[in-house]
Amino acid sequence: MPDGAQAGHGPAAGASAGATAGATAGAAPTGLAGPTPEASLPTGRQEMSVWQVLRRLAPFVRPWRHLIGLLLGLTLVGAVAAQVNALVLRHTVDSIQALLEAGRHVEGSGPLLLFITAVLVGKELLNIAVRYGQGMIGEKLRVNLSSQLAQVALERVLSHRYAFFTADANATGKLQVRMDRGAESLTRFVQNIFIDLLPLLANAVLALVLMYAANAWVGLVATVITPIYFLLSWYQASLLKGLRRGLRSLREARTHGLFNILESIVVIKSFVREDFERRRQAGLQQALIDVQLRQRRTNYAFDAFKSFAEQFGATVIIILTAWLVLDQQMTIGAIMFHILLFNNVSAPIRQLHRIYDEINDALTYADGYFEVLDATGEIEPGGRVGAAGIRGAWQLEGVGFHYPNGTEALAGISMTIPAGATVALVGLSGAGKSTLVNLLCKLNAPTSGRILLDDVNLADYDTHDLRRRVGMVLQKNHIFKGSIEENIRYGRLEASLDDVILAARQASLHDEISRLPWQYATDAQSLSGGQQQRIAIARLFLKNPPVIILDEPTASLDAIATEQIRHSLDAIKAGRTVIVISHSLSQILDADLIFVLEKGRLVEAGSHETLHRRGGAYARIFEASARSLNLDRIVRSLDRQGPPG
Repeated sequence: MPDGAQAGHGPAAGASAGATAGATAGAAPTGLAGPTPEASLPTGRQEMSVWQVLRRLAPFVRPWRHLIGLLLGLTLVGAVAAQVNALVLRHTVDSIQALLEAGRHVEGSGPLLLFITAVLVGKELLNIAVRYGQGMIGEKLRVNLSSQLAQVALERVLSHRYAFFTADANATGKLQVRMDRGAESLTRFVQNIFIDLLPLLANAVLALVLMYAANAWVGLVATVITPIYFLLSWYQASLLKGLRRGLRSLREARTHGLFNILESIVVIKSFVREDFERRRQAGLQQALIDVQLRQRRTNYAFDAFKSFAEQFGATVIIILTAWLVLDQQMTIGAIMFHILLFNNVSAPIRQLHRIYDEINDALTYADGYFEVLDATGEIEPGGRVGAAGIRGAWQLEGVGFHYPNGTEALAGISMTIPAGATVALVGLSGAGKSTLVNLLCKLNAPTSGRILLDDVNLADYDTHDLRRRVGMVLQKNHIFKGSIEENIRYGRLEASLDDVILAARQASLHDEISRLPWQYATDAQSLSGGQQQRIAIARLFLKNPPVIILDEPTASLDAIATEQIRHSLDAIKAGRTVIVISHSLSQILDADLIFVLEKGRLVEAGSHETLHRRGGAYARIFEASARSLNLDRIVRSLDRQGPPG
């Protein structure tokens, strides 16, 4: 990670990394308009097919197979009930015709009307029970499946290494769309398959069977018309596939752009770039509107074609059945019977486009969702060696690191950090200091060379166990939504309130907290930047690790707080290995050993006195820092004032 981009603490550390990158983009954007759909399409990965998605969803659905079994049973019952109206209508028309031919009128219709009433009312009561059962079971399936998909995605994201979150493709807004819309779309996909599609198909198939049983010619006409509808829907979906992927990319870009604006609002306002950001987001929104309108135009055109195919089929069946009645091959009731059955065939097919459209939409977002789950190369490296009892003796041997884009951040770094020593990493911005620290914490893995900790390869350590023994205070630490007590206790979750208060005292924060109306129950995000920084330092005291990494820990504090924190940190340094990145002369001078980095290479190492006498890179940095502080004038002022008291 380049200097200046820091890993956060707290439950949203991964997200904050993406947001930090987004803030930078928001501060210095390029281009006003969003990407075109074609330019935004993901590359290197084919859109998943329905069968691939079903196979991937099988492990998620398997725990709820009993619910699916009940749904299928209700589907069969509902399909049978859907044919009752056609059967009853044919029986009614034929029976009435027979009564009229026999000269019997109202007086003979009582039993027939009672029978029709009983059957239709019974069928409706059965339908109510079926629909209620399908609705409740489907909702239970939806809620459980949606929760499971979201939780699995979250757990997988938490297992990814830090580099995953620093990639532009995985910026906060894009990753959120991929996970949220993916879980939502996959849940809807299962609903469409088991709650919508199967009942419709069962209804259509059963209606076709009855049509063939009554008259093969009529059944054949319905069979010929049906594939036309399917083919139109399939061709419609194929035309929309590219548009859907473009919509996904544009939605990700729009959401990410919104995150950029919110994260960079101070920079935007300070540079008066509101109009610039408004135009840029408007460009993305217009591109999204254009793609959505193209999608609607395609849908409306194909809907018209499919409506014509359906009506043409109904017309052919009416003409054919009328001819068969006149030819005395079927009764008058059979005309209505076949028309209603054909409606039972075509009505489900009318819904196929909606379902097919939603399924294809789910396929698009399923691809992004499973990209997160399939990023096996991004899984954080493990290890089997426990880190209990580590002393903090580091040895780097020819360590190099390249970012995924090919940028070389470190090259040939060899150094030894003695256990229990305080070591300072010094260099200009971009020298590779924070990148080196990230390697020591296993946030990134070296591209070349190796790192030893207490004579054990760092890669062999259990990552989580190692990080429990390493405390980090960064230039900007993440403070999550919650109370001051909760934020400090994040350093050691089982800590008592007394432990939290002690840590706050050590971080010179307790007195300020005590003056707040709600004291330790106060929302931590409402505090000043300096107070939030001291919360992060209090976490360090509470964690009490054997290895401490300080990356500009007092950068956002005032002079008095900085002095208080320096004394507190001096107390916790005893007996620990401390690695400091700082531009503060006081923290550099206190170091036992100083390593100087330039453009990713180690150029000097030694004590302050040795390096300053050498007159090299360290001396130039030190003297520039002294001049920037105007130390000469400060010393003269102190000399005139004399000793205190």
